[in-house]
Amino acid sequence: MSLELSEADVRVLGALVEKEIATPEYYPLSLNALLNACNQKSNREPVTALDEDAVRKALRSLTDQALVRSAGGDSRVAKFEHRLNELYNFHRHEIAVLCVLLLRGPQTPGELRTRSERLYPFEDLEAVHSALNLLMRREPPLVKILPRQPGTKESRFMHLFCGDESAVRDPEAVREADSTQSPTSSRDSERIAQLESDIVELRRELETLREQFAAFQKQFQ
Repeated sequence: MSLELSEADVRVLGALVEKEIATPEYYPLSLNALLNACNQKSNREPVTALDEDAVRKALRSLTDQALVRSAGGDSRVAKFEHRLNELYNFHRHEIAVLCVLLLRGPQTPGELRTRSERLYPFEDLEAVHSALNLLMRREPPLVKILPRQPGTKESRFMHLFCGDESAVRDPEAVREADSTQSPTSSRDSERIAQLESDIVELRRELETLREQFAAFQKQFQ
């Protein structure tokens, strides 16, 4: 399923996901509640000022792509819900990470762990990496790793619901981008970033094996 959502589509979808998890008693959302959720000033990057027409347009777009539907019920006020779990059968930690990426743009694993606390309590960074790896291995991938920026220790991850080129809209990426960088060097940077992520994952697996082997040895001491 190839997705090419607008930024308004992404904000509406992310808001629906967040409210379903964080405030299920108020979910599905009415148009007015959804408008407020999209434009709230906390847990949003950037803060937006979408109007009702923009939210209605996004809802039509998301409905056409089977990502959102009108929720049934006895209420006279139309309400809306997302369909991501039906389409992708996400684990709880996957959709928590994806939700933060939808609402706040590219994030490091450390930022994701902190900012998803209301949605899912990650025990450590390894659990965050596990969720990211699952999202990256889906077909098609829903998340990608970005080239590490100069002077930073952690790579950031972005969602792919706006396509593979949406990183150019990220302010940090724009500030750090080299206007003379060739397409080849850009691809090389992405490959290096992916290799770095793979190395981190292998190191974690090796450490886990060491701990398991040490526990096994103690059984015979």
